[in-house]
Amino acid sequence: MWRSLLAFLSLCFALAFAVGARAAGPCHTNADGWQAQALANAASAYGMEWAPFGAAEWGWQAYLPLIQQELHTACGPGTPVFASQLAGFQQTYGLAPTGLFDAATFQVFRGLWQERRPFVMARVGGACPEPPPINQLGYLVAEEEHADRLTRLLRRDVLDAYRRLVAAARAEIPEVAANPELLQIFSGFRDPEADAARCAQQGNCDGLRRAVCSPHRTGTAVDLYVGQAPGQGVDSTSPASREHMARTATYRWLVANAGRFGFTPYVYEPWHWEYVRPWDPSFAP
Repeated sequence: MWRSLLAFLSLCFALAFAVGARAAGPCHTNADGWQAQALANAASAYGMEWAPFGAAEWGWQAYLPLIQQELHTACGPGTPVFASQLAGFQQTYGLAPTGLFDAATFQVFRGLWQERRPFVMARVGGACPEPPPINQLGYLVAEEEHADRLTRLLRRDVLDAYRRLVAAARAEIPEVAANPELLQIFSGFRDPEADAARCAQQGNCDGLRRAVCSPHRTGTAVDLYVGQAPGQGVDSTSPASREHMARTATYRWLVANAGRFGFTPYVYEPWHWEYVRPWDPSFAP
């Protein structure tokens, strides 16, 4: 009951905001052509019932930063500019250019994001990437490891890119500069045999997929602390937890800037990022 009430109140707030801001600012140009779609998107952003990853969810705020990045706009879902940019995206990818967010449009976004992950494309082709040779792995220092989980290793060039990313974030985001916990790593390289044994012992294997072939085996995947919802874990996949993370300045900065350092996101887990550049031989010891 409380969830429904909260969703209803959020929906009312979104609609009121969209109507009140109808003609205000650059995000509300072309209002006459896209205002109806803007209002519909404002409602669905909070109240749409769907199951993009199998379990029921309400709204799509958890995915909004990545969608905005793809549409090249900072405008919110309740604006005409967001609707018109979304229509352009839909037309580009062979969908009806309605300007309305829906599950079919999300699947196109999701496919694009997945295609940017070499690990996923290898799995689509039936391969499971081999772990890197031990001489390609380097050790994190204590300040880079999150207390909730301890991890020790990453591929050396990935570790260098991660350190440059963190330095930039600390220089550009007051939230990160003020909190050394943010962007610490709580999972990096995981030995496949040890990972499978841990999954079996803890009964937390995401089916068999994670135990058999996790992206962490490559030494290029990092789970970064981007904040956590009260009472939730650093890697809780509950919709409320993921939405909380997606609203943080840290996550939004990553969405906009992680690509500068070679990292691409996994849409379902705001904390999970993968380095997509080939091994750089200059990092060999």
